[in-house]
This record gives sequence, structure tokens and C-alpha cells, in this order.
Amino acid sequence: MTSTDVNQDVHGRTASDGGDLLVWILAWSELAAFGALLTAYVIASWIHPDEFAKGAARLHQTLALANTIILLTSGWFAVKAASCWHQRSQCLMLLGAAGGGFLFVALKLYEYRLEGVSLLAADTFSQLYLLITGFHIAHVLFGALLLVLVARFPSPQNVHLLTTLWHVIDIDWLVMLPVVCLL
Repeated sequence: MTSTDVNQDVHGRTASDGGDLLVWILAWSELAAFGALLTAYVIASWIHPDEFAKGAARLHQTLALANTIILLTSGWFAVKAASCWHQRSQCLMLLGAAGGGFLFVALKLYEYRLEGVSLLAADTFSQLYLLITGFHIAHVLFGALLLVLVARFPSPQNVHLLTTLWHVIDIDWLVMLPVVCLL
């Protein structure tokens, strides 16, 4: 057995295939950006505790939980897509992951409506809440569109790279949720 054999995954890719470094740069950049936003949110919540308490009371924790389940289920589809041997099954799993992303966005937009959140809000809580969750929605929507594109034109490397980024988007939400909704 050679070192190449050890470093190959089920699709025959090796750890040295191009793109892996870019994915990790994007992943860490994404996590750093959300980390900075969440740090600003926490600091602002210390400065304006009453405003943030009132703002957090408007949030729908049941919908946040539903969105968490949707994203985790979507992530499960992504895992299955990355490990599928048959292209048709892989495409269906990618579309399932994308569908979860689109459902997440639709439910989050509905949640905004219920919460009465506005882009024109003057309070710090609403501005940061919309900035953080809107930034996440943009990533989910873009990722879901890429999942559809990769499902149409799959390659093992693209599936691997995109599903890795999809999991980073899940991690962003899992870190963001307790800070924004439960703090």
C-alpha cells in the first residue's frame, strides 16, 4: 500500500487534489467574518441590554428551531451526496440539500415578517440582527444555488468542495443561533 492509497477517498481523489486549500481559506474566512459579527453583537448587547432583551423577546424560537432542523437535514443530504457512488443518487442528494437551503431562506423571510423586522429600523439590535442573519441567508441562498448547479454538472471534486462549504454554513448557524436567539 502506498501513501497515495491511504490518502484517497471513495471517489479516488487524493488529499493533494487542487481546490482543498481554497476551500479551507474560504471556510476560515467565513468563520472569521461571522465571529467578528457575533463579537460586535455581544458587545452591543452589553452596551444596550434593555434594547437587546426587548429585541430578543420578539424572536420566534420555535421557527429558529425548525430552521435548525432544516439546515441539519440539508447537511445530512450533503453528507450523503459526498459519499454516493452513483451519479443519479448523488444528484438527488445535492438537490435535497439545496431544497433544504431554499426552505431555510423562505422560513427565515417569513420569520422576519412575523417579527416585524425592517431594514429601516433604527435600533442597534434590529440592525445587527438583520446584518448577521441576512449575511447568513445570502450564504445559504448562494450555496443552495451552487448545489443545484453542481447537481446538474457533478464532479467528485466539486461535490467534495461544495459540501464542505455547505457544512461551514451549518456551523455558522449553529454558533449564531445561541448567541442571537438565546443570549
